[in-house]
Amino acid sequence: MYRISKEFHFSASHQLKNLPDDHQCARLHGHNYIVVVELQSEELNEYGFVRDYHELAPLKRYIDDQFDHRHLNDVLNSDMVTAERLAKHFYDWCKARLPETAAVRVSETPKTWAEYRP
Repeated sequence: MYRISKEFHFSASHQLKNLPDDHQCARLHGHNYIVVVELQSEELNEYGFVRDYHELAPLKRYIDDQFDHRHLNDVLNSDMVTAERLAKHFYDWCKARLPETAAVRVSETPKTWAEYRP
């Protein structure tokens, strides 16, 4: 199995309104997010790629246009915008356009990661 990945960055705010009032994440706050998309294939295409990295440009545009410097609760119309849910959201978006999508990882901090991998 061949695997490739590409990393994307954006900054955004969110608030986990369902948490107790004394939980720090219940307050409005922001992160510098990292999204890593992993693609896999048993075979390489005619150019020797799983997929050309340039074909991931629509994901970069989507992240830049819809997520960067936005309030994620508004973007996703949810009070529960967690890294786990972002990973699933980006996985679904990618899988619909890039069938080789195998997983998406999302980081909110340098030491934490959430992954969606069916």
